[in-house]
Amino acid sequence: QVQLVESGGGLVDTGGSLRLSCKISGFSLDYYVIGWLRQAPGKDREAVSCLAVSGTPFYKDSMEGRFTISRDKANNIIYLNMTNLKPEDSAIYYCARLRSGLTIKTSWTRPDLYNFWGQGTQVTVSS
Repeated sequence: QVQLVESGGGLVDTGGSLRLSCKISGFSLDYYVIGWLRQAPGKDREAVSCLAVSGTPFYKDSMEGRFTISRDKANNIIYLNMTNLKPEDSAIYYCARLRSGLTIKTSWTRPDLYNFWGQGTQVTVSS
């Protein structure tokens, strides 16, 4: 059974940091791309980062330099380390598995191409 479980969200001040975790089970990180996506109230869901099977990271432009995606393959965990957080980063953050067989560069930013999702973890950045 495919599962993704996020943790690590919370309330932080502007300029603060958080590390989100995504524990996966039922499949291998050797074969699937995992993305981090977020959704703020009243806004569409957007992809912020993903990690290719090769370990190559991808970031939305506005996140590069502030967010770092990484993995612990031995424990099946994907992390999203977020620094210099801003109020506009407040959202529910999800990890999700990208459909297989896609070209990552043209697909990872599309939420509709992820077919397994975690339940989400809330991140709130106070101003």
